[in-house]
Amino acid sequence: MTALADPLDPVRLTAELVRCPSVTPEEGGALALLEAALGAAGFVCTRVDRGRVSNLFARWGAKGHPRSFGFNGHTDVVPPGDPEDWASPPFAAEIRAGKLYGRGACDMKSGVAAFVAAAVDFVRESPPDGAVILAITGDEEGDATDGTAALLDWMEAEGERMSCCLVGEPTCPERMGEMIKIGRRGSLNAFFTALGRQGHSAYLGRARNPIPALVRLMDRLSSHRLDEGTEHFDPSTLSVVTFDTGNPATNVIPASCRATANLRFNDLHTGAALVDWMRREAAATAEAFGIEITVEARISGEAFLTPPGPLSALVSEAVEAETGLRPTLSTTGGTSDARFVKDHCPVVEFGLVGRSMHQVDEHVDVAHIHALKAVYGRILRSYFA
Repeated sequence: MTALADPLDPVRLTAELVRCPSVTPEEGGALALLEAALGAAGFVCTRVDRGRVSNLFARWGAKGHPRSFGFNGHTDVVPPGDPEDWASPPFAAEIRAGKLYGRGACDMKSGVAAFVAAAVDFVRESPPDGAVILAITGDEEGDATDGTAALLDWMEAEGERMSCCLVGEPTCPERMGEMIKIGRRGSLNAFFTALGRQGHSAYLGRARNPIPALVRLMDRLSSHRLDEGTEHFDPSTLSVVTFDTGNPATNVIPASCRATANLRFNDLHTGAALVDWMRREAAATAEAFGIEITVEARISGEAFLTPPGPLSALVSEAVEAETGLRPTLSTTGGTSDARFVKDHCPVVEFGLVGRSMHQVDEHVDVAHIHALKAVYGRILRSYFA
């Protein structure tokens, strides 16, 4: 890493992070780079590694201070795919026409860099009466079992506490500053296996076909209207995403078939209640068709909401002051590590425009990185004012 500038340049730091090949769960040098930058500014840094995952906790100020502003982000990235599909190497961090290109440039190394730069400048220029905490994970794009969850477990054991937390995920659909996330829908995957009896397709009485039963069940589940939405959430959805028999023959009724459904649900439901509902529907269908249907489920996170209040107002005012846009308070999109943080303290999310995340030629506007640093700096100044 090159010598620290004063003030810290978030674009340069983003580029340095993008050059770290931190494909989840590899650390790739990204957390070491951040530890050096934060440590040089007086942050106490601790690596909180668990399993194959590397995580970083950094705090400026007194441990356990009642005014402790937290930031959560990740430096791991999804695989880049075929490098030949990219206009420049995916970890080159090339800047062209005012945009910085590379895997993780948008999601979310630029967000991490912007907050680190804002926090370093803030504590150097106007040391606050309180603490600034960063919880940076290397496991957001993976299974997420040993990332932010591990950091929060460690914080609980060590008596470390954030009073509130900002997650730096890309939150803006089209324009910088247009959206803040104040919650997220819950997410779960359900895996269905229908078991019948294999046989010749010309002799139906000697076989028991599981396919019509599973087709009927998938239709019943996906056609069911779960709800009409709530004040802050869109209607819940169930999408059938796979249906497989693995049967290459045209004259054989298979013994089994499988399907997978993904549910995104609002705060009218819990993951457990939805799993119970699907199991009841599966049992009724299995009985009607005389076959067996099993249901396995994995709940990625429950729906949650940080009600509009002081934290969302603080972030909204900073965003509007720096971008000229009054952001919408939203719960749309997929899941994020805010689903873990919400059990620790109030949490909202604000970051860049996310249109290119996970895509070939992922990129971020250089001007937006500077704007995001300005927003984050204003949030810190306002919080500790």
